[in-house]
Amino acid sequence: MSDRREILNSLMQELDLGGGVCSLVNGALRQGAGAAITLEDPYARSELTSYPDCGVDLAGEACEAADAAQKTWAQLSAAARGDVMQEIARAVTSQAAPLAQLEALVAGKPIRDARVEVAKVAEMFRYYAGWADKIHGEVIPVPSGHLNYTLREPLGVVFQITPWNAPIFTAGWQIAPAICAGNGVVIKPSELTPLTTVALVRIAEGAGLPRGLVNVLCGLGPTTGQAAIQHPAVRKVIFVGSPETGRRVAMTAAEALKPAVLELGGKSANIVFADANLEHACLGAQAAIFSGAGQSCVAGSRLLVQRSVHAELTQMISEGMNSITLGDPLDDATEIGPISNGRQYAHIQSMIANAATGGAAVQTRTDLPKEGYFVPPTLLTGLGNSAEAAQTEIFGPVVTAIPFDDEEDAIAIANDTEFGLAGAVWTRDLGRAHRVSAAVRAGTFWINSYKAIHVSSPFGGSLSSGWGRSSGTDALMEYTSPKAIWLDSGEVPKIAFGYVS
Repeated sequence: MSDRREILNSLMQELDLGGGVCSLVNGALRQGAGAAITLEDPYARSELTSYPDCGVDLAGEACEAADAAQKTWAQLSAAARGDVMQEIARAVTSQAAPLAQLEALVAGKPIRDARVEVAKVAEMFRYYAGWADKIHGEVIPVPSGHLNYTLREPLGVVFQITPWNAPIFTAGWQIAPAICAGNGVVIKPSELTPLTTVALVRIAEGAGLPRGLVNVLCGLGPTTGQAAIQHPAVRKVIFVGSPETGRRVAMTAAEALKPAVLELGGKSANIVFADANLEHACLGAQAAIFSGAGQSCVAGSRLLVQRSVHAELTQMISEGMNSITLGDPLDDATEIGPISNGRQYAHIQSMIANAATGGAAVQTRTDLPKEGYFVPPTLLTGLGNSAEAAQTEIFGPVVTAIPFDDEEDAIAIANDTEFGLAGAVWTRDLGRAHRVSAAVRAGTFWINSYKAIHVSSPFGGSLSSGWGRSSGTDALMEYTSPKAIWLDSGEVPKIAFGYVS
């Protein structure tokens, strides 16, 4: 364990994070003053380090710093903001190796996945750098003859809360469009995985991002998060996480009359018809649920298989589970790392046990690494869609395989959930593919594919999966506010006692 602590200390030194876990407020690393928070190594199940909760006072300073820096940032030309963001992308790329190692160590994410996600963060800044000087309004031909045009203005300061399953990815996902649109940011990563977010913003400041424009709070939701949501400078709240916490965040924001974007959970249906290429569908199903140890909101946790090929496909998946490599997140060979934290590990184990008690046939592996919060790839059969395992987000490498009879039946089962985030269909019938895509309630839907996501495409859901969008040009709309301007250019202004017609 001492070796892994030494790795952590070395990475923190390389990334200029100081001697301990600190918040980043107005360009300075600051220690909190609240209750102690433990960072645990999910592979060794041992403490890596601990740090004090940021707390109310420091959260207030961060909001004020973002408010002051935003005013200067918004006055820059859009092209100048884009130039800074291009430099950030280059700087992230240059520091990709230590960032990926830090993510793998603290979050338990396989290093091969962490490298990809760090590369995507650089891509996010490049993408929105190109949009910085292309955010504009429109001219509207109103019947009164006025020149009516709109501007899209930054909101001011936004508060972002990001989760433990993909810390640096979701940090880039939210920060890049926010600053592209001219906003200041206060971001609170999960208290369990704060370090790569602090490192990302330190790198961004080194690349030219004004100090104080993006501030990172390392702390707890009920204290630090609550204080930031309620601060007068904050104009909007963005939350990525569980539906339960999302509800509390939304209620707190609503009490302060602040809008929120919520990117919450999913129970996505991965639908396989009998005419599909079963080898491709099998590989897709495994990637949909087992990659990232299933710790993804879009995980294909409900596998709906046409009855005539249900036994064949589930057998293929069961056999394929044995060839997936579980191990140390820092090992290049590892395909599935440990569950990110002990609380989530206990939840997954409880869900599997409940499914078995409820009549599920549980197919899994017993050859696990000796250390770590490991849950092996697990296949549940013999359950209907009303079972807890088919309705509740497990957030682990556990898939429930459910048979269906025909297209109508598949759509009905897919939509029989409180979530509406993602889904997929595997079929050779193009007409069926389009019909199912249109009928299934999901913000993102794949045809003969799964988990293809890019910063240029809108992402989000409905119902208990939240509302609003977090990427593409839709994200820019979330981070701006339209203003309508009316100019009467006539020699005699149109003035009425009431509305001008």
